[in-house]
Amino acid sequence: MTGVLPVTLEDGTKVVQTLLHGGKEYVCAMRLHGSVGEERVRAVMAGFTGEIYQRPPLRSSVRRSVRRRRIYYLDPLEIRDRLALFKVGCEAGTYIRKLVFDMGEVLGCGAHMEELRRTRAGPFVEDESLVTMYDVYVAREELAGGRETGLLRRVVQPVERCVALVPKVYVRDSAVDALCHGANLTAPGVLRLEADIRPRGLACVMTQKGELIALGRAVMSSESMLQESHGVAVETTRVVMPPGTYPKMWRSHKRETT
Repeated sequence: MTGVLPVTLEDGTKVVQTLLHGGKEYVCAMRLHGSVGEERVRAVMAGFTGEIYQRPPLRSSVRRSVRRRRIYYLDPLEIRDRLALFKVGCEAGTYIRKLVFDMGEVLGCGAHMEELRRTRAGPFVEDESLVTMYDVYVAREELAGGRETGLLRRVVQPVERCVALVPKVYVRDSAVDALCHGANLTAPGVLRLEADIRPRGLACVMTQKGELIALGRAVMSSESMLQESHGVAVETTRVVMPPGTYPKMWRSHKRETT
């Protein structure tokens, strides 16, 4: 397989979970094992759009139990003889080679995946984000030589890019350092937020400048966060920003012993 593969560095590894659960897009070459009419192939592809049931293939790193996955779109690009090229957007954890196998079974002739390219992983799209190892090498040489052409900024991007598709809650500066120490975000600390936050869903806690502080699990919906004057809004699960980045504006309530 070729294509987009996000690589995180240092504290950026803390947000890998947002990439693992993000949607993917692939371009796949499917080899049919028999002659099938083009219209029949297109009809079967259309039938695999939406929610499907899939059992991971024998050679996989997960338990081989049937699970549901969503295919957002499956667009045939070219069908010629026994070769079908298509683009598919799917939920994370979808096995494309198993999808090809299953379509071959429905077609009645069998099929296998001949080639696969990932064109999107979460917020990272091939046309905008793809760099090569040679680009990394050149960027490193420019940095060592004291030159700045902008290549390094394209090769190494801010951690906030990884969470571009995750709902966000923005907080007051006075709440930042407490969150950096692992505190949960309470409703009074919310300054503004996005409208698609749901209880138990993943949410990003951000500074007013758009810097990522932490990842968390929402306790309230967007509507409740705006209405409530107390209570936990987001439970902090993974702190990204180092403590001390913002000045401390909170009191410690540790019990003193004598």
